[in-house]
Amino acid sequence: MSDNPLYKRTINRHVIPSRHLPEGERAIRVYLPPGYQAWISYPVVYCQDGEDFFNFGRIATHAQRLILEEGWEPFVIVGVEVDKSKRTSEYAPDGNRNAAYMKFFAEEMISWVESNYPVRDEPEQRLLAGDSLGGAVSLSLALAYPALFNRIVSLSGAFYDTYIEQIEAEGSLDRLKLWMVVGLQETAYETDRGVYDFVALNREAVEILKARGAKLVYEEKDGEHKWGFWQQQLPEALAVFLGPTPSSFAD
Repeated sequence: MSDNPLYKRTINRHVIPSRHLPEGERAIRVYLPPGYQAWISYPVVYCQDGEDFFNFGRIATHAQRLILEEGWEPFVIVGVEVDKSKRTSEYAPDGNRNAAYMKFFAEEMISWVESNYPVRDEPEQRLLAGDSLGGAVSLSLALAYPALFNRIVSLSGAFYDTYIEQIEAEGSLDRLKLWMVVGLQETAYETDRGVYDFVALNREAVEILKARGAKLVYEEKDGEHKWGFWQQQLPEALAVFLGPTPSSFAD
């Protein structure tokens, strides 16, 4: 079966040049689904912490099974890699590399991917996904670039005060659809900015988002702030946006 192109899974690695990032480039990896054809257009998932999504979240393995065994429409996955030592400075709104990262992601990386792969360019066909700070910066991107993004998967989003301020500064957010989850054992998680109650952070973000009209699927489950928990949530999260049955969002 593995030699049959209909079952083939491909993961390509690229280095994208950047005028915005200090290093002048950023690595990404791209999952191409079984049966991939260059003349067919595909929905696309853009992941923060791309290396972790592939290695620990096993997102390509999930996608392969969902497409082959459950009959999902094939989709492409793009994982944007990050230097963990610079992660907070890129993902946090008050980080000294945040503006450069946001511009790279939205103004350079998206156009590069769309020029090199047949992914769809409508906001409804682009899904942003991230864990912790990655979930929060995905929301930041959707707020800053509404013409590009309106669908988000947030795994235990680190919605610190700076993110809450961003949401509160917005008017109507009825264009946004979010799938959010947080682990009930995440009430005292130590970060590089102190110890936080992620359940409380997510509850506050959810209430503000709802008040501005965003449509949400929000769940609190037994789980810790780690990939062992998040990996299990990915099929459910992807199903809301990419699965064969219609999405159901609370108003």
